[in-house]
Amino acid sequence: MANTAQAKKRARQAESRRQQNVHHRSTLRTYIKKVVKAIGSGDRTKAEHAYKEAVPVIDGMARKGIIHTNKAARHKSRLNHHIHGMVAASAAAAS
Repeated sequence: MANTAQAKKRARQAESRRQQNVHHRSTLRTYIKKVVKAIGSGDRTKAEHAYKEAVPVIDGMARKGIIHTNKAARHKSRLNHHIHGMVAASAAAAS
């Protein structure tokens, strides 16, 4: 337990930041799951719309330091790759 006033204040601040980080991480995961669910359903327009909503959220979390910049880029790249794969799969099925 913190003994000094400074340590007590830092403990309060750390808990406050932790709560905010939990909230931000949860929001990020929710947006990513929306895109994954849309890709799973096979609806390309819905997936693209969800992706366009998710990109600013992913970038914002990277800017705030909630996730690393490279992790944000990796998420965006993989989601976009899956969305583009939907076109190839549907085009191959149509032929």
